[in-house]
Amino acid sequence: MKSFFALAFLVVGMAFGAASVSAQDKTIVGIAAGSADHTTLVAAVKAAGLVDTLNGAGPFTVFAPVNGAFDKLPAGTVATLLKPENKAMLTGILTYHVVAGNLDSKAVAKAIKKGGGKVELTTVAGGKLWAMMDGKNVVLKDEKGGMSTITAVDLKGSNGVIHVIDTIVMPK
Repeated sequence: MKSFFALAFLVVGMAFGAASVSAQDKTIVGIAAGSADHTTLVAAVKAAGLVDTLNGAGPFTVFAPVNGAFDKLPAGTVATLLKPENKAMLTGILTYHVVAGNLDSKAVAKAIKKGGGKVELTTVAGGKLWAMMDGKNVVLKDEKGGMSTITAVDLKGSNGVIHVIDTIVMPK
């Protein structure tokens, strides 16, 4: 597990480049906005009106899907969700990716170990996510049974931490 987190930390540094140098001076939104891999997420956060919230004091733990995660959704889903009339649905999906508190990779690993291999997380949306190990990878299981792998960890900002995921997690 330690090797996963060490590798993931290295990947974060490479994926976010210069943004990681002063990441703690930036909020969660500022970090995501500086990443070419999170342009769809940033557009969705803006469309949902969550910028001010996620720029707030927090702390927040955000499981941030990369652009490719949005590409896995059925054709037209993102465009539909970005429409003003679907703001409530979009907000529910996005806040399902956020957990209150500052859960860095060490805290997640400790909770998984304490939970006998799995930990239940309550999202800001009120739903549940489960974090567990799959070999050397930490994966999230959503309420619909979907799985997402955490591909990079511990991008720390002034109001929380981002863990990058490869698939959108969905509430009931």
